[in-house]
Amino acid sequence: MSNSFGIDLGTGNIKIYYSADDSILNEKNIIAIKNKDTLFAYGDSAFEMYEKAPGNIHISYPLTNGVIADIKNMQTVLKCFIEDLAGSKAAGADYYISVPTDVTEVEKRSFFDLVKDAGVKARKIMVVEKAIADGLGLDIDVKNSQGVLVVDIGFATTEISILSLGGIVLSKLIKTGGQKFDEAIRAAVRKEFNLMIGGKTAEAVKVSLKELEDEGLPAVVYGRDIVTGLPVEREIPTQLVDQALKEHFDIIIDNIKVILERTPPELAADIYRHGIYVTGGSARTNHLGELISAGTNLKVNIAENAADSVACGLARVINDDNYKSVAYSIQGMSK
Repeated sequence: MSNSFGIDLGTGNIKIYYSADDSILNEKNIIAIKNKDTLFAYGDSAFEMYEKAPGNIHISYPLTNGVIADIKNMQTVLKCFIEDLAGSKAAGADYYISVPTDVTEVEKRSFFDLVKDAGVKARKIMVVEKAIADGLGLDIDVKNSQGVLVVDIGFATTEISILSLGGIVLSKLIKTGGQKFDEAIRAAVRKEFNLMIGGKTAEAVKVSLKELEDEGLPAVVYGRDIVTGLPVEREIPTQLVDQALKEHFDIIIDNIKVILERTPPELAADIYRHGIYVTGGSARTNHLGELISAGTNLKVNIAENAADSVACGLARVINDDNYKSVAYSIQGMSK
């Protein structure tokens, strides 16, 4: 069997499954370019510099809202990670790449072209709908199951999909995710405490929220006081953060309801039995699962490996012949 890679390009994180050692790489999808043309860092090490770099180092996310905004930088990041994983063995490998369903054909094609032109000498490039890969990563037998509702809450987008018999019945992509959650935390802290905090600080607060709430502790943040302009430390009550996030949770819940309203009755009955499957890098945000359950009156199953579920699903497509048929080539572009 030839080497295969399963690629889940996320706006926040890139996940790559490598069949030779059955591993999943999960790093920040971010690149640092020095003096406009020199690769300085990528992945987690570039993220370390984010919001701290001098003017001659430009740090950016190559994806915006789940689609490729900067193809050149995205190709660089992809090629670097593939070489890190496989070195010279990468040439002639098969690539399986996940794409959102609710994007244009041109945007889907750009995912394909990305791999084709990244200089990795791909032997075969196949595309898998992201929601189907999610279902497989959640251990759902997507070819036989009927009426499965998957909500993938990522960094920039949330994809809400209904799967049935190996296909996608309905899908909706909304521009709400972990990034919006972080922005909401920053805005609330600024309004309440006249304090400017960075995106990384907001993300750290979001991630530690459940633990802090369980221990009854406030979140301690460092930032710049807007009035004095000086750096300060502040204690932020967790209720303030919960309140700031709720508005974005409600947007996700409202969109889940929109999809449920359009679902054929027979599939709705299956969804009622199985509940909603919530996955994606932001799936474990504090209280989100409970609020989705309360808002829809359905059971919510939050994935164990929420951040890696698409990559796990791609691994199943690569390793299990039974699921090979869910991958397809974009016509006119691949042998």
